[in-house]
Amino acid sequence: MKNLILFLVTLFFFGCSGGFVYKDAPPLEFSEFDYGFKSHFAPVNGINVSYIDEGSGEKTLLLVHGLASNAGFWRYNIGELSKHYRVIAVDLPGYGKSDKGVYPYTMSFYADIVSGLLQKLNVAKVVYMGHSMGGQIGIHFSFRHKDQLERLILAAPAGLEPFSRGDGDWLKSVMTIDFVKKTPEDRVRANLALNFYNYDDKFEWMVEERTRMAKAKDFEDFCYAVIRSVSGMIDEPTTKRLHEISVPTNIIFGENDGLIPNPILHGAASADIAKIGTDAIPNVTLTFIPSAGHMLQMERPDEFNAVVIDLIK
Repeated sequence: MKNLILFLVTLFFFGCSGGFVYKDAPPLEFSEFDYGFKSHFAPVNGINVSYIDEGSGEKTLLLVHGLASNAGFWRYNIGELSKHYRVIAVDLPGYGKSDKGVYPYTMSFYADIVSGLLQKLNVAKVVYMGHSMGGQIGIHFSFRHKDQLERLILAAPAGLEPFSRGDGDWLKSVMTIDFVKKTPEDRVRANLALNFYNYDDKFEWMVEERTRMAKAKDFEDFCYAVIRSVSGMIDEPTTKRLHEISVPTNIIFGENDGLIPNPILHGAASADIAKIGTDAIPNVTLTFIPSAGHMLQMERPDEFNAVVIDLIK
C-alpha cells in the first residue's frame, strides 16, 4: 500500500530528495509563472483560459499538457516548433494561469474547453499534441470535435493503458486534496526525478515552481483540479474506444518511460502499452525516443521536436 501511494505521488509529479532549498522562499502565485513566452487570455464558456501563441505557418500545432503541469512544460519545444508552425500551448482550467474553480474536470470538459478556445481564436483545424493526460484529452477531442482536428500526436499518453474498476476506484480514493497539499519539497524533487531517464539539475525550476506555488492563495483550488482530473481519467476511459479515432495518429514514447504502464499495478513496459494503441487505432505510427523517460519532450527536446516536425511533414 505504501509503495503504491509513493508511486501515485511520483506519477503526478509531487515529490523528491535534495533538501529544503525553498523552505523560506516567498509564495509563487500562479499568475507569476514564467514560461519564457507571453501568456494571452480568452474567455471560454465563462472561464478565463490562458495560452501561449507563438509563430506562424500553414498549420497550427496545439500543445496540451498533462496532469498537475501547465503550458510551461512545453518550454523546450515551443521555440523550435514555432519556426515552422503557429504554436498554441494552453493552460487547462485549474492549472497554470487559467481560472480555477469547481469545474467538472472531466476529459470531455477539457476537450470542449480546447474546442472553444480554438473557436475564439478563429483556428479551423489543428494538429493536436497532448502529453500524458493531455493525450487522453486529445482522444476525447477526436471523438467530440473531429471537424477541428487534422492530426493527433500522443506523447507518452494516458488513455491507452487499461485500468480495472477496482484499480480505478482505489486510485480515486487515495487521491485527496490533503494528499496533494502535504507533499514536502524533498519528496517533490525525488519523485520528479523518476519522470526522467537521467534527471538533470536544469529541471530544478520545476521543483521551485511546485514548492513555492504550494504557498499561493489558490493552491487548494489547484489541488482540487488535480484530484478531479484523476477521477476524470478513470471515469472516461478510452482504451476500448481507440478504434474510433479516424484521423492520422502518431504515438511517441520515451524508450525508458517508467510511469506508463503503472509499474505497481501493471508492470510490463511502455512498448506493451504502445502496442495496444497500434493494434487498435486504424491510421497510426509509433516512435520511440532513446534515453528518454516520461517527460520525453523535456529530456530529449531536440530529438522530440525533430520527430514532430517530420511527422507533420
